[in-house]
Amino acid sequence: MIDATQQHGLTARYFSSPITRVKESVVNVATIFAATGTLVCCAFPILLVTFGFGSVVVSLTTALPWLIPIAQQKAWVFAGSGVLLMLSGWFLYRPGRACPTNPALAQKCARIDKWNRRIYWGSIGLWMIGFFAAYLLLPVSRLFGY
Repeated sequence: MIDATQQHGLTARYFSSPITRVKESVVNVATIFAATGTLVCCAFPILLVTFGFGSVVVSLTTALPWLIPIAQQKAWVFAGSGVLLMLSGWFLYRPGRACPTNPALAQKCARIDKWNRRIYWGSIGLWMIGFFAAYLLLPVSRLFGY
């Protein structure tokens, strides 16, 4: 006897609740914004000052005054975005995640999964750049005498 999942070529991934799919989407989007936020609040101004563009930082903080309180809480920004990255990684690589057996749906699923992985690893890269600029750039530059 063939059940409904075998008849339509779908796996458990497509029968998860809409709430679970919405949670995954919200976490993925929040992860991208959080990783980008670490660059905007902490890394980008530090890099601008390092390269001699301090006046640009002054203009940015005048035009966008919300950058100052966020930069003052950079430990929480990095911790929160790190937790979101871990949660997003769990959603992406969790056990039991599968694509449909239907060839057309499987191809779409594989393409979406590939883009999800690219975006995830891009977000990890952004977070690491921000972490390096916010916490490691000054000690490394002092180590080399700059």
